[in-house]
Amino acid sequence: MKGKAIFLDRDGTVIEERNYLKDPAEVVLLPGAAEALQKLQAAGFLLILVTNQSGVGRGYFTMDEVARVQERLDQLLAPSGVRLAKIYIAPEAPDQPSRGRKPSPQFLYDARAEFDLDLSRCYMIGDKLIDLECGWNAGVRRSLLVRTGYGARLEAEAPSALRKAVVVDDLAAAARWILQQPD
Repeated sequence: MKGKAIFLDRDGTVIEERNYLKDPAEVVLLPGAAEALQKLQAAGFLLILVTNQSGVGRGYFTMDEVARVQERLDQLLAPSGVRLAKIYIAPEAPDQPSRGRKPSPQFLYDARAEFDLDLSRCYMIGDKLIDLECGWNAGVRRSLLVRTGYGARLEAEAPSALRKAVVVDDLAAAARWILQQPD
């Protein structure tokens, strides 16, 4: 049987939203995030981060700074035994050509090939419509919107856009919902 994964947005989903985060000292896990990821990992899901980092393309920070932020996130997750299988980063600004910038499903297709995944057994979790669209475009089982980050505002401003989404309070609630689904 092909594998299954949870595709995760980073800012506003796993860590607190910070506009154009470049300082590792500002990385703060959202409450319950590490425990939620640990439960998903223990249930056999690969954890794959898919993040747009347009601050690089806009000249606000470098890929080295993105890497340092990622190292800090990895350090914060390590005590819970959480290991991200892969991190896909789209550094382009919205107006620049990009192979993988969400809502493009390309990084999910790349992960499917690299990890022998069945996308119909996978989930996408994020706080923006482009996160959900990325999952829908790739054919994942479900896309989940968390109300953390920009999620609550999106839910209030564009509820009709979320008809196909599962809307939950946070990553912990997303994990609970996913773990209740039949395999």
